[in-house]
Amino acid sequence: MKEIMAVLRPQKVNATKTALAEAGFPSLTCQSVLGRGKKFLDPAIAAGIVEAGGLPDNAIGETLTEPTRFISKRMFTLIVEDEDVSKVVEILFKTNRTNTPGDGRIFVMPVGESYRVRNGEPAAEAY
Repeated sequence: MKEIMAVLRPQKVNATKTALAEAGFPSLTCQSVLGRGKKFLDPAIAAGIVEAGGLPDNAIGETLTEPTRFISKRMFTLIVEDEDVSKVVEILFKTNRTNTPGDGRIFVMPVGESYRVRNGEPAAEAY
């Protein structure tokens, strides 16, 4: 089994839930999180933008004015069989990719053991 953790844009939650459910992956956890990536803007570019008449209302302007601000994101967590990882990751890419900074990150980690709290059933029987 693998754990897939994806940090994504909040406005993509409903589309992501729908796409995963339609593909047979309705079991997930979603939580509101705050964080930031590693936005980088060359100081020469920043100076040119300021000289050109002000800061744009986009990711570049945000980088210049609020370099330490956390951004609202949603973190999805799914536990899937090893053979389903590539399918789930592809669904997450397809549903969330806008080709702009801030689309998110996907992490895949091994799961050693899993138990159902209600009755202590181990591993595959627990989900």
